[in-house]
Amino acid sequence: MRSSLCSRITPLILGLAALLSLSPLAGAQQLAKRLILKDGSYQLATKYEVKGDRVRYYSAERGEWEEVPKDLVDWGATEKFEKDRATGAPPPEAVELDKEVEAERKAEEARMPAVAPGLRLPDDEGVFLLDTFQGQPQLNEIQQTGGEVNKNMKGNILRAAINPIASAKQNIEVDGPHAKIQAHTDQPVLFVNAADNPDVVPGQSQKGDTKPLDPLRFRIARMQMKPDKRIVGNIKIAVYGKVNQQQNLIATHAEQIPGSHWVRITPDEKLQPGEYAIVELLGNEGMNLYVWDFGVNLSAPANASAWKPEPAAQAKPDKPSDLQQRPPQ
Repeated sequence: MRSSLCSRITPLILGLAALLSLSPLAGAQQLAKRLILKDGSYQLATKYEVKGDRVRYYSAERGEWEEVPKDLVDWGATEKFEKDRATGAPPPEAVELDKEVEAERKAEEARMPAVAPGLRLPDDEGVFLLDTFQGQPQLNEIQQTGGEVNKNMKGNILRAAINPIASAKQNIEVDGPHAKIQAHTDQPVLFVNAADNPDVVPGQSQKGDTKPLDPLRFRIARMQMKPDKRIVGNIKIAVYGKVNQQQNLIATHAEQIPGSHWVRITPDEKLQPGEYAIVELLGNEGMNLYVWDFGVNLSAPANASAWKPEPAAQAKPDKPSDLQQRPPQ
């Protein structure tokens, strides 16, 4: 019903707009001169004449004669506008609008960096994997998964009883044999929004207790496989309370993308087929139990939720456009 109503209203609006554009008043405004005042405002006039200390003009907007004091008119700006219009130069409003549009575009590009032709990171937090599937670059959002700690209390108690100095061991496990997102390249690039505070402007000094961005706190860990589970790492707790976490970390290069909260993480070497996770190292606190898991499988089927470039963006790689997310299956 709503679409049907819109389909009937739209032609009416277009028709009214066409009639207005053909009306004498609209035509007069299009052809009107601009009588620019010293305060920056202006009056649209089809004609005007100076009468002593007054300027008498015929208003193109109201269709009647009006007057303003002569000393309120910026004659230099008025003459310049007419000369520019005669040469086809854009009006000041158009120039200012172009500047605003360009500033907004640059600000958007800073918030949403381009990672491939036609693919941009979104303007919010998250973790994304840049993949290549059948020769096409694709972005995949990796959802955070909660790692469960398998305390294995029976074994720990036995070890502690036999050797009180030995450490208790607890595995950090993720359910399922494989991650939902599988990379089809052995050198995927990962992007993490590392902003502790989304209101912080990168590159500017901050006040208060805002934590600085630390790209090195996000690392890639290779997961150990076991039936229906994957082990991210393990925690060793000594009898005197000291906690030590261990992970199979991959050598990576991490750098913050200039002007944004995004961190680019690139493996130093090709990743072997298997299961991996982005882990967040918390310094003395250990590791965040919530991880972002992904796999490397060059023959895996397509990721159903992959973000793909628009066809126009692929045809013109020098003009990247925003992401177009594939609709849910």
